[in-house]
Formats: sequence, structure tokens, C-alpha cells
Amino acid sequence: MCGITAYYGSENCVPIILEGLKRLEYRGYDSAGIALLKDNLIIEKVSGKVDLLCKKIKDKNYSANIGIAHTRWATHGEPNQINAHPHHNKEKDIALVHNGIIENFSSLKTYLEKKAHNFITQTDTEVLTHLISDSYTDNILDAVKIALSKVQGTYGIAVISSRDPDTLVVARKGSPLLIGKDDKNNYYVASDMSAIIKNTNKMIFLQEDEIAIINKNGLKIHDLKTNNNKEIKYEQIDLELEDIEKSGYKYFMLKEINEQNKTILNTIRGRFDYDNSEIILGGFSEYIEVLKNTKKIILTACGTSWHSSLIGKYIIEKLTRISVEVEYASEFRYRDPIIEPGTVVFAVSQSGETADTLAAMKEAKRKNAKVFGIVNVVGSTIARESDAGVYIHAGPEIGVASTKAFTSQVMSIILIALYLGKQRNLKDKEIKNIINEINKLPKKIKEILDCADEIKKVSKYFSNIGNALFLGRDINFPVALEGALKLKEISYIHAEGYPAAEMKHGPIALVDENMPCVVLATNDNLYKKVLSNMQEIKARKGKIIAIATKGNKEIKEIANQVIYIPKTLPILSPILNVIPLQLLSYYVAVERGLNVDKPRNLAKSVTVE
Repeated sequence: MCGITAYYGSENCVPIILEGLKRLEYRGYDSAGIALLKDNLIIEKVSGKVDLLCKKIKDKNYSANIGIAHTRWATHGEPNQINAHPHHNKEKDIALVHNGIIENFSSLKTYLEKKAHNFITQTDTEVLTHLISDSYTDNILDAVKIALSKVQGTYGIAVISSRDPDTLVVARKGSPLLIGKDDKNNYYVASDMSAIIKNTNKMIFLQEDEIAIINKNGLKIHDLKTNNNKEIKYEQIDLELEDIEKSGYKYFMLKEINEQNKTILNTIRGRFDYDNSEIILGGFSEYIEVLKNTKKIILTACGTSWHSSLIGKYIIEKLTRISVEVEYASEFRYRDPIIEPGTVVFAVSQSGETADTLAAMKEAKRKNAKVFGIVNVVGSTIARESDAGVYIHAGPEIGVASTKAFTSQVMSIILIALYLGKQRNLKDKEIKNIINEINKLPKKIKEILDCADEIKKVSKYFSNIGNALFLGRDINFPVALEGALKLKEISYIHAEGYPAAEMKHGPIALVDENMPCVVLATNDNLYKKVLSNMQEIKARKGKIIAIATKGNKEIKEIANQVIYIPKTLPILSPILNVIPLQLLSYYVAVERGLNVDKPRNLAKSVTVE
């Protein structure tokens, strides 16, 4: 993995696919490469950024009508030029780019070595390239089909060959690929729509086990299992290029933090029927009886989405009295989970392509659960393969560290909780009260964003430290986890989130005058308990940064620094409380001279287990 672009058409593909690679840089990568199909294959690769690749080929005046390109995030083999994609066979007449993991590459490699195939990289992808070469008889399409029939694992691939100089082959299983077409019959392939949206908004999202061939006869799609032709039906994508550009901000992360007053509005728009105290979630209309009668809900997710799911547990249980479990998707299917009749599963993912979450979905379906998606990306795999679901409508999120998607996920789960609560015993008066407070959130978020300079001043407490604690209780414990994750992700400071009451069961041993402790201390039924926890930190000379409700003066006597946020209902507080933590992490990372949008070793969409 991580990013694929490809082109077939009448224009010179080089600037087109290189620009596509640049638009995929946000996903995180360590090397880049390009393969062009002219009379022969031309392959150029670099260790490092796309700009280095552009400089390498700048004066070579390459021109071709067919090409493939890739940004790699290392899985097999260290990040270097040799291991970079595209990979080729011995004869250098087949080239391939690949997202995913070939799980049986070792046995395939042994099989091919016995047939005199020699390998020059440490990657699983090179093995697949040789396997296609070994399977070749009459044409590249059949060779790819034969090779993929022997593969175990996941893949999104694009293949070209000088043996078939007018052909581009792409296929997917567990790793997203889409094909776009413009009005001049030029075809664009990518692993993410952001790479090609400048060229076209007419797209087809390849389904699981589909293979496509593009040549002078146009596009054909086959089912790899049945070999049947599939219908060619393009979707019109409602996404503008300006949606994925920085709009004057230095980093996408800062832009996306500052969009949250608007993205929350987008999440709730059209979903309230205030007069009837109802939440409108049309995706659930066919399953209203299933949801009404559910006995248990499982939320499965990874990373930031797991944190939003933890918040969701508190909210759903409070408003519906339905038991909720939150599962790491990466662990879910391996522990033979118990899914009893009446259990529904929600898969939560910003990208809708998270490999672990997709695997958890499949396990839940195998055990006959109804599976619903909570995703951001329209047309993503989770959106297509779930029984129903909710789009969070946060818009494209480019920064690797998720911000606006997190708050929109939490908001979407609140809507689901209200929807379920209405079917059970939640009173209309309470629903209307919550709706009223939700409608005030965009303005309150803007208030916090307007105080960003005050939050920036607090970042000085993190200038020369190696560790930090984030503490919260009840519904704000997961917010503490998310705050710690943000700091780790982009500033590389070791940070831990804890329930504040658990501090004295171990973490308090770390507290000294050099340890900043961020404490979520907004007004709720546990506020006094949190104050006691803060006193314990102060007694040990820890530096306390408190997130508190506006008007609270007593907290200044305990905390070294206070960041104030507007008052809201406790179940809505995570949406407000997390924004200062996002900004804090951002300013700390900038102060340390780090690339906020491209933190080391991380990818935006994790499409391998």
C-alpha cells in the first residue's frame, strides 16, 4: 500500500498520474514510482517524496498514453528505491502497482524460485508480478486472472505489459479501486477519488473480486469468481476540487479543525423533525423493527473511530438502555465473538476502507448479525457492504490525524441514539431539549476556534517534555484517549489517556514537575470528583492544563492553565472538549517543526491488517 493512480487515453499520462500521486500524498508513504507503456516499459522509482520522482524524470521528456504510478507505505521490506513500486518481472515487460498484502507470498515465491524466477526485492508485490508473468500465455488479462486465483490476501492492482501494448488491467479484493471516465473517453484509475476528481466526477467503484480491462474497445468489468461480465454504471460524485485543497491554511489538519462548526452542521442537516421529536435517518427505514427490538449493540472500529465508538457507548446506553460493547476491529474476528440473536453491529470508519473493520464486518455477517455502517466516504466498501447506515458528511479529510471526522462520528452516533431512543422510552421533551442544544453546537464550536491563540500559548508546557497525561471521567474518558492519541500521532510525544480515578492506581507514579497533565473538568455530575483528582496531581507538583466550562473560577486555584469552553449538555460535551485538544496537539507539533499532515510511519487509510 498506499496510493495508486493510472491512466489510459489519448493524452500524455505523465503529468496526469504524477498530479494524482501528489493528491494522494496525504495518505502517508515512503517511496514513489511510475511505469509508462510506450514501445517498451519505462519504470522510474525513488525513495522519498513525489517531488523527488518529478525531479528525476523532469528532463527525460517522457510521453505515453498508458501509465501506472504508486506511493508506497512499507509492509514487506524496508522503504528504499528497490522495494518501491512499480515492480516488474525478469524480462521487464510486465509492471504492477499494488495495495494490500499477499499473505501466501512466501510459498508462491518458493514455487516460482523452483521455476527459475529470481527476485531482487523483499516485497510480496514482486512475487505477484512474477506470478503473472509465469501465468502468461495469450494475453495479460487472462494472466492476471490465473495469477489472482492462486493468491491469498488483499489487493488493489493496476497492471500494464509491453506484450499487450494497448491494455490496462485493474483488479480489487479488500483494497479500494475506482475508475473514472471523462467526456473524451479518457480513463482514470485511483485508490482514492481525490486523485482524479480534477479530471472527472463520473466514477465506478470496483466491487470485491472484480477485474477490469481498459483498451481501445473501452471498459469491461468481469467477476473473478464467475467470469461473468458486470454492468458498467458510473456514479456522479458530488465533490469539488476546492473541497480537498488547503484554502489558505498551512496544513490540512488546521483547515479541518477549523471546519468543524460547518461539518457538524452538515452532519445534522435535514435530520431533525422537531415538531414530532423525530430523527430522520432514511438509511435505517427498512430496518426499523430490527433496531427497535435489538438486545445488544456492538460498535467495532480502529484508532480514532474506536474512541468515538467508546463515547457512543455512553450515549446509546444512557438514551436507549440498550447494552453496548465496543470492540477493536483488529481483535474482533480472531476471538470468535459471541453474537446472539437480536445483536446488531455498527462498523465505524472515516474512510470506509479500514481493512480490520471490513474483516470484523464479515465476521459479524458470517454470524448472521445485521451490520450497519457509520462512514464518511461515499461509495466506500463499508458503505456498500453494510446492510444500511449513516454517512457522517464531514467532507474529505486529508490530514492523517483525524479531527472533523471524529466530531462528526460522535454527532452521528448521538443521532442514532436519539433515533433508537424514540423507538423505546425516550420522552419527546428530552429529545427536543437535546435537539435544541445540538443546534447551538456550531456557534459554540466557532467560539472555541476563535480562541485558538489562547490555546497556542498553552503549547509551551509541551516544549521540552517526553511524556504527558490526559485525564477524564465518564463520557470524557474517551476524549482523554483521543487527546493523547492526537499528541502521539503528530508531535511524537508519548502520551497516555486514563480515567482520572485510575490515576492513583499506577500512572500517578509518573507525575512530577515536568509532567503536563491535561484534565477534562467541565461541569457534570463528576466534576467534584475530577477536582479531587487534580488536587492529587498538584500535590505532586504536576503541571495541570484544565478544560473547563466558561464561568468556572475555582478551577484557576488548582490548574496552572485553564482553557474555557461554552456550556452544553454532558452527552454533547465530547464534541466541544476535543477541539482544544486537537488544537493543542497541532500547535505542539508545529512548535517542534514537524509535518503535521504527514506524520512518520502513519497512513490515512489503513487497508492492510
